[in-house]
Parts: sequence; structure tokens; C-alpha cells
Amino acid sequence: MEMLRINGLHKRFGDKEVLKGLELAVPEHSVFGFVGKNGAGKTTTMKTVLGLMKQDRGEIFVAGEPVCYGQTKTNRHIGYLPDVPEFYPFMTAPEYLSFCAELSGMDRKTARRRSGELLELVGLAGERHRVRGFSRGMKQRLGLAQALLGEPKLLICDEPTSALDPVGRRELLELLLAVREKTTVVFSTHILSDVERICTDVAFLDGGVVTVQGTLQQVKSAFRTDGHMIEPEGEDGVRTLLALFPKMERKEGMTLVFREGDHPVHEVLKAVSERRLPLVRLERLEPSLEDLFMEVVDG
Repeated sequence: MEMLRINGLHKRFGDKEVLKGLELAVPEHSVFGFVGKNGAGKTTTMKTVLGLMKQDRGEIFVAGEPVCYGQTKTNRHIGYLPDVPEFYPFMTAPEYLSFCAELSGMDRKTARRRSGELLELVGLAGERHRVRGFSRGMKQRLGLAQALLGEPKLLICDEPTSALDPVGRRELLELLLAVREKTTVVFSTHILSDVERICTDVAFLDGGVVTVQGTLQQVKSAFRTDGHMIEPEGEDGVRTLLALFPKMERKEGMTLVFREGDHPVHEVLKAVSERRLPLVRLERLEPSLEDLFMEVVDG
């Protein structure tokens, strides 16, 4: 089942067309990386999904229901974590969650139970300080707890790690991965390493359209190179291989890289076997998500 479906989404601001027929399909219980440069239209897309911004053309469906601008019925399925969540600084974390629960019409018993569960989940169960004293990472974790309060089917996170330090980023990413069993996560970002760390699926946004979309493995397979890396055990092995295969390129230490088109891997293995060269490793070079994104965007 698709938790989010976007068909032919267009949005213009004045003479600038930001979205030019965007198509997106987010599978249920995925951690979906929505990747684009700053200003690519990620936040615009998220705001239209939330019914906070009117598209010029196109359709949006959340859990099979159409999204209508100004009529936010579908938002009962959605939890939202912006890049900079705002709070009442004089409240404590439990007070803030109780306040949000009351606004949503949640009964007190359910609110207490959910608040306790979520504060435990995000590591704020024992925190009694006012929000004004929270670090940026603590605020993001409280924002995530608030976004999960209503047990949403879809959790939208709009660049939530962009201003966090490495420790805060790791903690938030681990939390997003942990909630996947109960909700679908759409994670918009320009930080490719975050996507590689937790996402099951990915889409690249460029020029107002989605240019690449699929599971992380599918995307990497489609752009797989014919490169290999080989690492002999010692300097003698490096010299031997460089002499036999002149198009090999030496990298750090004993590592050599080569392309299948220049030196077929079976010929390299034959030479290694005939000369009894001890190897540390031989493996296919997998392109990083950053390599793929730059190829798609700048290609």
C-alpha cells in the first residue's frame, strides 16, 4: 500500500515554477528519503501535503484520501516535525505534550499514557527543566514526541537534522528508524549520509520533478559502476599488479582500483592465482548516494 501518492504536482511563485509535475509514491512502513538541494522545493511539497499551501495543479493522497487545501481532514493521519520546531519556553516537556493532547481532543488518560511512552522513547522521561533550557537536539526530540502523539500513519520530517551536531543527528536518526514499525516516515533532507544510514527508499528532487525514485538498493544498482578495488597484502603485490595492469590506479595504502572495461576481473584473478599473490580484499566499487545525486543533478 502507498501511504503517500502525489500525481503531477505543480506550484509557481510569481514567475518561478518550483514544482513542475512532481510524481511521488511512498510505500507504507518505509523510511523514505526525499532528497534535493536547498531551495529545490522539498518544503513546498511538504506544505501542500499538509494542506497548508494550495497547488496550482496535481493531486495528493494520504492513506488513500485526497488532500484538499484548507480542509485538513487528512492531517489526522499525519505527524509533522519541522526543521526548527517552536515551543512555549515556560513549559516543561510533559506540560507541552499534555497541552498538545488537549488541543487535539485526546482524553486525559490516553494523553498521560502517550506522553509517558513518547518521553521515554525520545529520552526525555526524566527531564523536568523548562523548554527554554533545552539544547537544539533536545528540542528536536521533543518535537518528534509531539509529532508522534496522535499515533500518525505518516510522519513527515522536514530537514530535521540540518542544524544538529553529530551526536544530535545520530540520536534523531536512530529514533526515526525505531518508529518505522508503527508509521511511515518521509524524511526530506540534503544530507546524503543521513539517507544512506536509515532510509529504505529514496527520491531525488531536481528541477521541480522527481528524477530518480526507488528502494535504496534499486537506485544504487541502476547506477552501479564497473569499477573494482583490489588490495594485495604487500608492496610486492602492488608493484606486480601495476606492471601487469597499467590502467590500475593506486589509492591510499595498498589499494588499487580498476574498471572492468580496462582489465576484466577474471584476468586479474587469473594473474593473482598464477603468481600466488596474497590478497586482503577484492570487491566491486559501490557508488555512494552522494555520487549518484551529483550525477543526476549535474549530469
